[in-house]
Amino acid sequence: MDVRESFSVETVLVPVDGSEESATAVEYATAVADRYDASVHVLYVLGRGVVKGMNAGSVEEDAVAENAQRFLEEVGSVADAYGVPMATSMAHGFSPTRKARHPGIVVLDTADAIDADFIVIPRESVIETPAEVLEQTAEYVLSYASQPVLSV
Repeated sequence: MDVRESFSVETVLVPVDGSEESATAVEYATAVADRYDASVHVLYVLGRGVVKGMNAGSVEEDAVAENAQRFLEEVGSVADAYGVPMATSMAHGFSPTRKARHPGIVVLDTADAIDADFIVIPRESVIETPAEVLEQTAEYVLSYASQPVLSV
């Protein structure tokens, strides 16, 4: 029996933060989507420092948007190479006014909103860089996701 007959995937969600690990996760997500004739949704999650900087006016929103767009275009070439449809979105991983706003919650809420069937998430990074927001999110998503999760 072919596994694709018993397991259906239409949308693969992959949260990213601009790191090398998240670019690798997009490659895995695209391979899963290709295998199941599905689409990929890339969610760019903004970290605490970026969100605080934008709120304080010390980080320009345009610069953040340009960096995110550049990264999404780079990883979009992977989906293009496979011929896999790719959608993108961006979300704040933290909020100064909502205590329950955490990257893990943002990922799971997005998965529900887009009706994702599968999540591919980068593992914790071995490098401690404040810009990499998904470092501690994998464990949360693995613990609470209702969809199958691949941590890479």
